Amino acid sequence: MKLRNLVGDRFKERPSDCVIDSHALMVRGGYMKYVANGIYSSYPPLKRILKKIEQIIREEMDGIDGQEVQFPVALPGSLWEESGRMNSVGSELIRFKDRNGSSMVLGMTHEEVAVQMVREYAQSYVKYPFMIYQIQTKFRDEARPRAGLIRVREFTMKDAYSFHTSQKDLEAYYEKCYHAYERIFARTGIPEVITVASDSGMMGGNISHEFMLLTPIGEDSIAICTDCDYKANLEAAVSVIHNSNTHPSEEIQLVHTPNASTIEEVAVFLNIPVENTCKAVVYQTNLTDEYVIVFIRGDLDINETKLTKHLKEEIHPALITEESGLNDGYIGPYKLSGQFIVLFDLSLQNISNLACGGNQEGYHYLGFQIERDYGSVDYLDLAKIKEGGICPKCGRHSITISRGIEVGNIFQLGIKYSKAMNMQYSDKDGNLQNPIMGCYGIGVGRLAASVCEARHDDYGPIWPITIAPWQVHLCCLRADDEHAKACADSIYETLLKEKIEVLYDERNVRPGVMFSDADLFGIPIRVIVSPRNVGEGIVEIITRDKSINKRVTILEITTAINELLAMLTADLEGLTSALE
Repeated sequence: MKLRNLVGDRFKERPSDCVIDSHALMVRGGYMKYVANGIYSSYPPLKRILKKIEQIIREEMDGIDGQEVQFPVALPGSLWEESGRMNSVGSELIRFKDRNGSSMVLGMTHEEVAVQMVREYAQSYVKYPFMIYQIQTKFRDEARPRAGLIRVREFTMKDAYSFHTSQKDLEAYYEKCYHAYERIFARTGIPEVITVASDSGMMGGNISHEFMLLTPIGEDSIAICTDCDYKANLEAAVSVIHNSNTHPSEEIQLVHTPNASTIEEVAVFLNIPVENTCKAVVYQTNLTDEYVIVFIRGDLDINETKLTKHLKEEIHPALITEESGLNDGYIGPYKLSGQFIVLFDLSLQNISNLACGGNQEGYHYLGFQIERDYGSVDYLDLAKIKEGGICPKCGRHSITISRGIEVGNIFQLGIKYSKAMNMQYSDKDGNLQNPIMGCYGIGVGRLAASVCEARHDDYGPIWPITIAPWQVHLCCLRADDEHAKACADSIYETLLKEKIEVLYDERNVRPGVMFSDADLFGIPIRVIVSPRNVGEGIVEIITRDKSINKRVTILEITTAINELLAMLTADLEGLTSALE
């Protein structure tokens, strides 16, 4: 490919609306074009990168007996009604009517149509197990698209669905897919991706894992133990609290606390540790607006994902009105009257002396003890784990909170969808059973952006050889020089004959402009032809990461490039082999 013919422009200045480096570099480098909020077109360099990532994914999915299929983007709403998700999923799902008035949706995930595809085919146990996958465009109407391709509304995703006749068989395949994902991320150049336990969210199921690239710009928070191998998304991390209970039990008493409505103000006013306060956090359910009051230790925060999972419905922060019977800032469990869903977090267990709201403005209770003054309760894990918290696995105060980008996820769905959609098979004894499912996803564009985020310098991306848009960037300095141009043209033709992917810059521009563009393309190997070098019978070869810089004779150029390509590829293959 000759650069002068390449569609797309490159820019020197960082776009003002690009918050993270990968977004800025991919806009500056002519990789993507903004179309609408969270929607982008791909210029040729990005399209070539995405195509290579897709090929790596296909090879790994085929390697674990996956069969590629393709589902529609527009789906009948009746399938989502079968699964129960038509109403349970929020506004992220685009719903519309076709010209005949039939209910339709745009696929943001494809569990329903995957079941619909195979439920007539797989009616006997002899057809199992199997896995189908697709690489397809999806649309999810994200409320807050951000960071370029990291969080978008329209995206390309590989999603796979496996079907099994036993939990044991699912678990064995789940492990195979787990290792296939490790190989995918190593082959695409980010072997440092870690795996964390996660919440399955709208997907459902019991066990799920996310593959995370740790980076300060990540949108997810991850709890990591520094003393053992525990890792979990903050949404799923278990909060372990040990209460020392140093304050002796006292009789409950109502205390006037003027101008003290926050936990911090109450703790200071009463001269007690914030750990001896009971905080009320109030929500309402989305469907009925019923009030949900969660009592939690004053120094902790509610994990809304855990709360939603317990309630089995979506929630929103409460609007506390006069008619609600609640006194905002002074809500407590003692003598609380009204019809509410009341929940207690585990952090309040074994504390015999709490300060809590008095349910009247300007008053709090001191000496509150839940079992004595309220009654027996079922404590729930509803708190967010915090920095320095106790690890659920090793029990040490060794939790750190890091940021990360989710580049892939896998779920053990169980029979959630097969049962809801009446997919059955006859087992060996002739009994009807629901197949057990697994689900496995990777966002292709997000993966490309994540690699760019992890592999760049101040001047542009440093693409791994396996997914780089081209393998070699051939730069002809002084293209107006007859001998330099002839030499560069000859090298270009030779490399093309060798089936080496080359981007050839033969423009008559200043070296600074040429090298600046080359940095933005991030191609692993750069070959520089100049009048001086040609006069000496040599060319320069420089890798994009600047680790290799050498001069070779013009006659040796093909051999040198092939050796360098083999070395760069072997480096990534070595990382992949280490995972096996």
